[in-house]
Amino acid sequence: MITIKSQREITLMHEAGKLLASCHKLLKNKIKPGITTLEIDQFVEEYLKNHGATPEQKGYRGYPYSTCASINDEICHGFPRAEPLKAGDIVTIDCVVNLNGALADSAWSYPVGKISNDAKKLLTVTKEALHIGIAQAIAGNRTGDIGHAIQEYVEGKNYSIVRDFTGHGIGRNIHEEPQIFHYGTKGRGIRLREGMVITIEPMVNVGEWFSLMDENGWTARTADGKLSAQYEHTIAITKDGPLILTSQDD
Repeated sequence: MITIKSQREITLMHEAGKLLASCHKLLKNKIKPGITTLEIDQFVEEYLKNHGATPEQKGYRGYPYSTCASINDEICHGFPRAEPLKAGDIVTIDCVVNLNGALADSAWSYPVGKISNDAKKLLTVTKEALHIGIAQAIAGNRTGDIGHAIQEYVEGKNYSIVRDFTGHGIGRNIHEEPQIFHYGTKGRGIRLREGMVITIEPMVNVGEWFSLMDENGWTARTADGKLSAQYEHTIAITKDGPLILTSQDD
C-alpha cells in the first residue's frame, strides 16, 4: 500500500534528511587512504547518537551495521570491515537515519585519494543519472518516467544500470511501496502523487549490469568484477516539484 505523507510528516523527514546530509558532508573530508569502513561506520553511529538519531538499518532483517559500505566492484550492502581503504578505491556509504521516528535514506560514492579518470567518469555519470531521475519525480508522472530517463542517459554513456535493486517508498518503514526501478518504459508504472516520498538510487556499472551475492547474504557485487557506483536521495513529491529531503546543498 502506498502511503501519502502529510506536510508535517514530510517536514519531520526533511529534518532527518538534513542530519543525514550533514553526516555525508563530513565524510567527504574524512574518507582518505588508510581509514577503514569499520571506522566510518562507528563515526556515523556516534554522530547520529550525538544528534538524537539512530541508524535505522542496524538490526533491520538482522543487518549488523549502521551503514552499508560498498567498495569498488561491490554494488550495494557491503559490510564495513577492518581493511584500510587504498588510494584509487571508490566507496559508497549508504545510511538510513531515524530522527524522532522520521526516516531519511541517502547513499553517496566517494573517491579515496587520487582515482583513475575512468572511476571519476563513473562517479560523474552516476550522480548525473540521479538528478536526471529526480527531474522526472513530479506529480502526474509515472515511475516508469524516472526509470526510462535514467536508463536512457546511463546506457547512452556506455554504462549499465543495475536491475536487481531498486529505489522505494519510505516513511515509517525503510521500504514501502512503490518500487522505483531505474530502467523501464516511459508512461508506465505507478502514477506519482503529491505527498508520496520515495528514494531514487541508481547503481551504475562500468561493465554488465549482472550481480552476484556474497556468502554473507547481503553484499551484491558486479558479476564481471568491474566498478560500480551509487548515489541516492530521498525525494518528496510536492505541488511545486520534487523536494530533495537529503540535499547536501546549503
